[in-house]
Amino acid sequence: MVGKPKTAEMHPGPGFRIRELITRPDQQMVEGFAGFDTPDISDLMNRLYATVPDIQPLTSPDLPILGPACTVKVYPGDNLMVHKSLDIAQPGDVVVVDTSASPLTSVLGELVCTKARHRGIAGFVVDGLIRDLPEIRALGDFPVFARGITPIGPLHRGPGEINHPINCGGVVVNPGDIVVGDLNGVVVIPQEIAGELLRRLRDRSAREAEYRAAVARGDFDNSWVDALLGQDGVGPEAYESSNAAPVDGADA
Repeated sequence: MVGKPKTAEMHPGPGFRIRELITRPDQQMVEGFAGFDTPDISDLMNRLYATVPDIQPLTSPDLPILGPACTVKVYPGDNLMVHKSLDIAQPGDVVVVDTSASPLTSVLGELVCTKARHRGIAGFVVDGLIRDLPEIRALGDFPVFARGITPIGPLHRGPGEINHPINCGGVVVNPGDIVVGDLNGVVVIPQEIAGELLRRLRDRSAREAEYRAAVARGDFDNSWVDALLGQDGVGPEAYESSNAAPVDGADA
């Protein structure tokens, strides 16, 4: 009798890999990014390290997220390694889950979030769906960012990986990278540039505060726009008057 197809078997190695020990950034440096919004951080990384806008805060708008990434990759529709990540992540970590943007099932809900909160995990960023949102919000202080919600729960079979590189919302996330999320979305700071980036953010903050205060007073001009247009050969002669003749028979 022909048995189960060999192609359906699970195999050791890729797909069942767990790293317990990773290099994390200095906690004081991580906390330094709490003083900056994600747009400012994104700008200084040349707009390349923000996740897609579908990944948004689903809990309170007053709950930003910040911490080193504990990365989890799951098979679409499964969350076995999300459960295991609760044993691997350290207090203060943000668990970042790559579901391949699966719309099939949620990968976590109230029970996983409650367990994570007891372990001191800083929150979840999920490139996929979650469930039990009212109960998660009722926790009061546990941020979850995700693509959306569904009542459909996951399976617990695998495969999956923990603390290996993943893709979250179009951004490669390595374990230990710094994750920052707020109402604008999520940015991922590569660990190796975090110190220099924080220094540049602090250096620029005073100048930005002055500029914003001037704009708030109405003290600004747009001459820089004309300068850029001029570089492209666009001058005042290109401006259309409101009483110009209709073009190609268009109505006035």
